[in-house]
Amino acid sequence: MRHHTIVKAELPLNEAERIEALRDYDILDTLPEVSYDDMSLLASEICGTPLAMVSLIDSKRQWFKSKVGFDIAETSRDVSFCGHAILSPDLLVVPDAREDRRFSDNPFVTGEPWIRFYAGAPLVAPGGEALGTVCVMDRVPRTLTETQANALRALSRQVMALLELRRHIRLQEEHKKKLEELNLRLKAESLADDVTGFHNTRFLHEYLDHCFAPENAELTNLALIFFDMDGFKSVVDAHGHLLGAKVLREVAEVVHRHLDAQDLIVRYGGDEFVVILPGRNREQALSKADLMREAIVAEQFLREENVQLKVTASFGLAVFPDDAGDKKQLLLRADEYLFQSKKAGKNRISVSDPL
Repeated sequence: MRHHTIVKAELPLNEAERIEALRDYDILDTLPEVSYDDMSLLASEICGTPLAMVSLIDSKRQWFKSKVGFDIAETSRDVSFCGHAILSPDLLVVPDAREDRRFSDNPFVTGEPWIRFYAGAPLVAPGGEALGTVCVMDRVPRTLTETQANALRALSRQVMALLELRRHIRLQEEHKKKLEELNLRLKAESLADDVTGFHNTRFLHEYLDHCFAPENAELTNLALIFFDMDGFKSVVDAHGHLLGAKVLREVAEVVHRHLDAQDLIVRYGGDEFVVILPGRNREQALSKADLMREAIVAEQFLREENVQLKVTASFGLAVFPDDAGDKKQLLLRADEYLFQSKKAGKNRISVSDPL
């Protein structure tokens, strides 16, 4: 009684690099695609075989990206013809598997689908790694004509071109995503004030331009508050620019704690700030401004430096549409009312007369 043995293909010398290259194409276990199905169909038609497939050799398995006349999605690598084919630099042709010691005891030869003839053209990546094959099989012994052999080689090159295109598209998408993320980060940084960490004047103008754009005609109320520190020069003179900058940051944080989610604080420049209160009328905005003013008065600044500094701020409040009809007017009115607060004695809020 003859002893049946399966002859496993040796591993390629570059097996580690080969597997890494295969994984880099991100093709394993993907859904069927017409472009690959067409390659198997063409191989079957050109070579006149009932079986054809695009086969990829993973570390332990043979997986079929496309197939004709074969129902299963994958097999063990140990019983694959293609595991042997990737060891050849060119076409592997097996005229009669029963007469080839490598395959005579293969379960696909001794049982369904009763393979006798096999021909496989390796899929060779640009780095020289053989990833799998375009292969054809028949249930009767035979061979290929030179024309059929050349066509099978051409099909393997076309499948490799598809894989390369797929990889390049994926890399481009990844690159595009990274660029978009970088652009978003750069835009966020360009709209942030480097002293306080809140918004800057560029953000202020972009935001207000958006609010007053023609397509946003539904804008009903928008309150804008200018405020700046009273006598801030003396703070800088006494404590230096670094601690002066920290005071500005702490002031912005105190004000921010009293804002709602939709409200915004902007460092306008120097020790001057703008607070935007969307949807607020004059009375609502005045109440919010008074909370800010009192919060600044109640706070002790530079406590970590054991300075416990007390400061005050003056406020000017303007509201759209009562005080202004566009962005420029709104900024001008709020600035005018801030000037009135300074002139009237500081640490106060000035608004237009509602009458």
